[in-house]
Amino acid sequence: MAGSRRSLRSLDGLVLAPVADQAPGQVGTGTRFTYHEEADRIWAEYAGGDVVRGHLVGTRDGDRIDFRYVQLRTDGTTASGHCVSTVVELPDGRVRLEESWEWESQEGSGTSVVEELPRTG
Repeated sequence: MAGSRRSLRSLDGLVLAPVADQAPGQVGTGTRFTYHEEADRIWAEYAGGDVVRGHLVGTRDGDRIDFRYVQLRTDGTTASGHCVSTVVELPDGRVRLEESWEWESQEGSGTSVVEELPRTG
């Protein structure tokens, strides 16, 4: 990914949401991720839809985020996995994460997109 833009802004304090629903028991358009960033460390809390509570922790190197996630679902089950995301700045200045993920606690993998919610007010 040579030539990546260096003007990528911090994710600290941003709230992002998926642009599409995944399978039942996974994150969906009702899920909200609140991100935190300090130096090259990333973490977030998330909830909504089929997820009661979730956490992710990882690192950031330029436009690449590498993290692991764990979540508690509304049916009482838990799940965990690994994700690598690319940070993209949208034309309107919001942030998009283009994600490639794989469950570690169960079968399955895929891709998803989460975007910073538009500012209100």
